[in-house]
Amino acid sequence: MKHNPLRAFAQKVNQYPLWLRQRLLTWMFRYKVKLAGTAKVDILGTNLKQVTFRQKNYKKVQNHIGSVHAAAMALLAESATGFMVGVNLPGDKLPLIKSMNLQYVKRSQGDMLAVASLTDEQIALMHEQEK
Repeated sequence: MKHNPLRAFAQKVNQYPLWLRQRLLTWMFRYKVKLAGTAKVDILGTNLKQVTFRQKNYKKVQNHIGSVHAAAMALLAESATGFMVGVNLPGDKLPLIKSMNLQYVKRSQGDMLAVASLTDEQIALMHEQEK
């Protein structure tokens, strides 16, 4: 696998205590993904096969009824999935979203969590094109 700086950073950070790991991953992600910084998206943890992101119900991301805005929820979901793809792609590839289908089933309440994961088979498929 070609060197992947995001994966290398996450692997190194995962050696630290949880509180520091969360802060370093969140800082890096917010620095690279400016909108995630504006919305204050947090990374709670990753083992490089799964990641958990959080969007607190801050005033900046609320809609007119006081819950997390649909666009902020979409950012949260796209950030989690993009991170998972990003840490598992060969280093010379760039993750870009092609399409997104969102279905909101009820009004949100409180903070939002997004969990994204990849199976070993899905990760292997991303590397087949490298050969």
